[in-house]
Amino acid sequence: MTERPVRDPGPTLVLGGSGYVAGECLRLLAGHPVFREVVPVTTSRAGDPVGRVFPHLEATDLGSVAFRSLEEALAAVPDGGRVSVLTATPHGATAPLVDRLMTEADQRDLDLRVVDLSADFRFRDAARYRALYGQDHGAPHRLESFRCGIPEWTPGPAGRFMAHPGCFTTAAVLAAAPFWKAGVVEPEVFVSAVTGSSGSGRQPGPDTHHPERRSNLRAYSPLGHRHEAEMAALLGALAAGTEPEVAFVPHSGPFVRGIHATLHLRLTKPLDTRQARDLARECYADAPLVSVRDDPPRLVEVVGTCRAALGVFVRNRTLVVTSVLDNLAKGAAGGGIQWLNRLHGLPDDLGLRQPGIGWC
Repeated sequence: MTERPVRDPGPTLVLGGSGYVAGECLRLLAGHPVFREVVPVTTSRAGDPVGRVFPHLEATDLGSVAFRSLEEALAAVPDGGRVSVLTATPHGATAPLVDRLMTEADQRDLDLRVVDLSADFRFRDAARYRALYGQDHGAPHRLESFRCGIPEWTPGPAGRFMAHPGCFTTAAVLAAAPFWKAGVVEPEVFVSAVTGSSGSGRQPGPDTHHPERRSNLRAYSPLGHRHEAEMAALLGALAAGTEPEVAFVPHSGPFVRGIHATLHLRLTKPLDTRQARDLARECYADAPLVSVRDDPPRLVEVVGTCRAALGVFVRNRTLVVTSVLDNLAKGAAGGGIQWLNRLHGLPDDLGLRQPGIGWC
């Protein structure tokens, strides 16, 4: 069968181009078969080639591509043209930029598609955003235009504006959703998760600098992390708005990439380990980037990939699910490109089948 030709998606702008998540977007887009015109956008490094900011990308097709300002990037798009945007800018700074993009798209009749990788469009309620992030939303009138979700649990066409949830949230929801959706667990979810240092961004802080993390492990923001609300909201959307109580304890790990999450749930009906695994496997049967293992998955198996792996175990009424993914890939950039594929009617996993590193 001859494949249907894909309409030219136009340029793909990566905002916040010099940060870790933006760098990961560029790494994954460098080998994408459809999104070939990639424009890295940043104010601080405009004019610098990608290979100078990210030396590991120097040998790719994007290595010699120069960062541009947003003004330059938009000026190169003809009126009436198509343009896609991945926003890897910090929360708080993203909303005004998106508002500007959407306004210009209306004025110039641009076919604009946006996937937000910050936190600015994960909630449709500006008051909830303020409560969690301690500041007013930068474009509250744009919130209704966005949907937030994990691709595996948001079926159908995606529209034109999507928000990808945080990396912790992605790991936890992928693990809990099959059982919460099926109604076989109590409305309480306990999540303990360890993340690598890259989740703290490119600028080191007192608690994220490598000498403070190496050979160390600590919990932070126990039962008070703002991703609790994201987890509850996304799981609630799977159960007619009934949100479970989420107790989340994040940990700072001594490695760079990845998240290892352990979830404890309480079963409401008898299931053994095999039945629980079968339930999860049925849920992800058509999800090429999620697998359910017999043995507990190891973090190194998914580092550098856009895949997530789950382990499912039962004793009496206790259900334990372990979840591993790469926080920069499946938890951020890879999840964003998975959404970008969907926004253009492409297979979710197109360009996202990178093999793992194996040893790192």
